[in-house]
Amino acid sequence: MASRFELRSLKDVPRFLVLSMSSWRQVKTAPGACGASLIAHPLRGVFYTLSAWQDRAALSAYARTDPHGDAMRAMRPKMRPSTFVFWETDAEHLPITWDEAKRRLTEKSQAEAADRDDRTA
Repeated sequence: MASRFELRSLKDVPRFLVLSMSSWRQVKTAPGACGASLIAHPLRGVFYTLSAWQDRAALSAYARTDPHGDAMRAMRPKMRPSTFVFWETDAEHLPITWDEAKRRLTEKSQAEAADRDDRTA
């Protein structure tokens, strides 16, 4: 799974970073987590995550469980629309590169934008 988050305001970056650290500690011991990585551009308010999970159920359980669940609920109003992309791969293809993750995120974001354009036309 890869994700891209963007804050509406740079004043929310410190809180986002604090909450992210709790989620980061949580993912390291989350059942089913194979690995996770983060790229932060705090001066732009943009954050990327890349993680590998045994299955979607493990990822969903992590996402709902606190502190990650609390962080999502707290920050949701402060966020611009986020992009998430999910795919399956064999363990021998891990780790996924950031280039690959960003390519997939860009494709998904472009497809979502085109879909929005189609609905408003």
